[in-house]
Amino acid sequence: MTTKPLERPITDTNVDVDVPWQVVVWNDPVNLMDYVVWVLRRLFGHSVEEATRLMLAVHNEGKATVAQGPREQAEMDAFRLHQHGLWATIEK
Repeated sequence: MTTKPLERPITDTNVDVDVPWQVVVWNDPVNLMDYVVWVLRRLFGHSVEEATRLMLAVHNEGKATVAQGPREQAEMDAFRLHQHGLWATIEK
C-alpha cells in the first residue's frame, strides 16, 4: 500500500488584523448641521470643535471618518449612527 503525500489546500491567509476599520458618515440633504454635531458628540464623545470639524468635512467634502477600530466596533458604531438617522458605512 502506497500513501500519497498530504496536500495542503490553497487558501488566502493574508488577513490584515491590525488594520482598523473606519466609520464614514456621508452627506445627506435631511439632517441639520447642529444635529450632526450633537450626534457625533453624544455617540463618540467628540468635543464641540472636533464634532464641528467633522460635520463641516461631511458637508463640504461629502464624507468624513468619524471613528475607527475593530470591525465589530465599527459595525456597531455605524448601526448607532443609522439609529440616529445618519448615513454611515464602514471601510477598511
